[in-house]
Amino acid sequence: MSEINMWAIEDGFFEKGIRLICGVDEAGRGPLAGPVCAAAVILPPHADIPGLNDSKKLTDKRRRELFPIIKEQAIAYGIGLASHEEIDEINILQATYLAMERALAQLQVKPELALIDGNRAKDFGITVETVVKGDSLSASIAAASVLAKVTRDDLMVAAAEQYPQYQFEIHKGYGTKAHYAALTAHGPSPIHRMTFLKKFYGEK
Repeated sequence: MSEINMWAIEDGFFEKGIRLICGVDEAGRGPLAGPVCAAAVILPPHADIPGLNDSKKLTDKRRRELFPIIKEQAIAYGIGLASHEEIDEINILQATYLAMERALAQLQVKPELALIDGNRAKDFGITVETVVKGDSLSASIAAASVLAKVTRDDLMVAAAEQYPQYQFEIHKGYGTKAHYAALTAHGPSPIHRMTFLKKFYGEK
């Protein structure tokens, strides 16, 4: 199987004279606890970031190696969060958009185009193209996925110090067997997403 050219999507826009392309991705839509985190990254064309790929396909060690390289090479980057309270209040999709908005607002340079992972997005006040499986097809989105994932993982490791009984440092809030066992034993923590636990606790 030939290696995917992670710059093919961007190249199509570079050829049209669009230079400032921002990749946007999130981490943490699925977990039962903690925030959702989004990152927005504008890379220079063909930035040399060896092994850049979808953060889910990389080891934690590799993501952490790439994290400072991406930040150093980026023309601009931003990282935004939406809290577990916001997720419960406005739902996970809207909270994800809110985190993306916050990440985009941090960019020191206004992008001409945002490439967003997935198949839907909202109006962020700039031209948007959605890219299904974008984190494994676009260098810009892959870079954003790494920044979002490492940032969120670190937040959950920090949360584990505060709430050690849930072992957030291991599962990062995802619904593992051990996590559900901890919820049964201890009930929810202050950072759990209660809208995600309705079924578990038998609420209508």
